[in-house]
Amino acid sequence: MHENTNTAETDSGSSTDSVGATGAEVVRFDTKVVVVLRDDLLPWQELNVTAFLTSGIATSESGLVGENYRDGDGNDYLPMLRQPVLVMTADGALLAKVREKALGRGIPLAVYTQELFSTGHDAANREAVASVAAEDLNLVGIALRGPKNAVDRVVKGARMHG
Repeated sequence: MHENTNTAETDSGSSTDSVGATGAEVVRFDTKVVVVLRDDLLPWQELNVTAFLTSGIATSESGLVGENYRDGDGNDYLPMLRQPVLVMTADGALLAKVREKALGRGIPLAVYTQELFSTGHDAANREAVASVAAEDLNLVGIALRGPKNAVDRVVKGARMHG
């Protein structure tokens, strides 16, 4: 089957193919969202960190979140990010290096440190991060969104979660 490659720009910096190989609209994003988790977390920690970090990405720029969902019975559900999120893992040293490279390239990122597992609210979370020098942050996860090529270079060496 032939895929139509005619594209149109959208307001979120993505392009859409009018018809993909399956007959459905295909969306290609110019940016990439990646969450990198430290590779020694417990499953509940991985989920918790991913949820918190993704909320930082979702609120970082207007237009990243789509419209509300609605089921066939008319029930409304909250909107979600408009583009996929890749989840990767790395050891602590690589995670720190990814943070440094992202900052050096001007790629905005969200951070989650070990200390945040023992805090109970947003103000305490921000205080825990503020009390530690950047190079001493005990990172357990970061999330970033930026141009695809730049993000790929920043997270080089991290592995797909699985």
